[in-house]
Formats: sequence, structure tokens, C-alpha cells
Amino acid sequence: MPELPEVETTRRGIEPHIVGKAIKSVVVRQPSLRWPVSPELSQVMTGNRVTGISRRAKYLLFSTNTGRMMVHLGMSGSLRITNGSTALKKHDHIDIVFDDGTVLRYHDPRRFGSVFWIPEGSSHELIDSLGPEPLSDEFNGSYLYGLSRHRKLAIKLFIMNSKVVVGVGNIYANEALHAAGIRPDRLAGRVSRDRYATLSQEIKDVLTSAISSGGTTLRDFVREDGTPGYFKQSLLVYGRGNEPCLNCGRGLQEVRIGNRTTVFCTKCQR
Repeated sequence: MPELPEVETTRRGIEPHIVGKAIKSVVVRQPSLRWPVSPELSQVMTGNRVTGISRRAKYLLFSTNTGRMMVHLGMSGSLRITNGSTALKKHDHIDIVFDDGTVLRYHDPRRFGSVFWIPEGSSHELIDSLGPEPLSDEFNGSYLYGLSRHRKLAIKLFIMNSKVVVGVGNIYANEALHAAGIRPDRLAGRVSRDRYATLSQEIKDVLTSAISSGGTTLRDFVREDGTPGYFKQSLLVYGRGNEPCLNCGRGLQEVRIGNRTTVFCTKCQR
């Protein structure tokens, strides 16, 4: 599943190719995604100009003169820049065609993504109740400490809750907890203020590093084959269950927490 760094990399990759351009047409080949594509999408977007692209959590928001198109990539979705002469592939569900021939193409084999239209001045229930962005000043150790008091759930589930903080998916929750030296199954309400200060900074550092790594693959968003090119990075724990911890050498333990794969070091994390 694309996580926050992948989504931010997508935003940065496509932004220079479409911002400021007028939309000639919108082609919806498959409206049945996780939720139906907004039926008015083609009508309301045609003739508009893209004025900016922002990100809220894992949602991409394409601003126009009259509203915003909100896109979630789901489990397998991707966006790529192409042109009208590029052959369609299976699962190419939506094209945003611009007046200069540029095409923004939405591809989603599993159809777990979503595309909504939000009229100017309106919001959407899917983003109304979200927590702060992890790279914002609002997100810090004191915030996490205050919100976690008396919470009796695993800290990994706590930081993966989008109402607590957005964009900390499974991969980066594993990595940040390892970097902070905190066991993922420790109860959120039993973590000290100082350790939350460390954890909040590690979350910021892990995500910032991942986004920076993604920056080297921006050219992939205009490759003819459309491969998103999500960055390859060195992960210290995720996907390395039973392998040696790169810090201490002890075998990493792999368990399920909240039905998600969780990997940690029983020596380095407490």
C-alpha cells in the first residue's frame, strides 16, 4: 500500500506537469472503486484549470477554479503522466486530459482507491476528523503524551490511528518504534513524556528520510511504462523478521498486532 512518503512523492512528481493547465476532458472508464467515482466529475472538471496539488494524510487534493478532486490510491493505485498516444493498460480507470495533450492517468488493479469531487467551500467527511500531519509543529511529544493517557492499546496501534496522527502506516510505524527503542506492544498509556518526545522526532525523521529518498525517482512519473518507481530504501526492521537486528545482532521477532505484521528487537526495544 502506498504510504505517506509514496503519496507525497507522487504529488511532487506530477505537480510540475499539470499545475496551471486547463482540463480538456475527463474520461472515467471504471467508476466502481472502493466508493463510486463522483458522477459529476467529468462535467464539473472539464474547462477548469488545476491551480495546485496538496496532500492531506494519504489523500491528494487537486485544486481547480470551482472545487477539488480528492484522490486516494488505496492498496494498489498509482498516478502517472502520459499523453493521448500512450496505449491503455488493463486497470487504467480514469484519464484527466489537458489542453496541451498531457494526460494524468489513474491506474488501480485492486480498485481500493477513491476519487471524489469536493465543491468549492465544502469539505469531506473522510478528511474532516483526521489528526495532525506528522511533519507539522502541532505533532510533538507533548501532544502524543497528553492524548495517550489511560489508553490501554498497543503504542503501535495508537500511532497508526489516523485520528491521532495521519500517515504513519505499518512500515514506518515499525521503523520509528525501533529507532525510538520502544516495543510496539507496550501500552500507549504507559509511555513517558520523554519517550514520546523521542518517538515523535523519530517519526518525523523516518518520514522525512523516506520522502527525500523518493525525490530521486521523480522522473519515473513520466516514464512510458508508468511504473511509479516508489523509492527503495534500507529498512531496519520491516520485512526482516527472524533476521539479525542491525544494531545488536539479536534475531528480530515477528508478531501480529492489530492483524498487521510487526517486527521488533527484544533487546533494543523495551
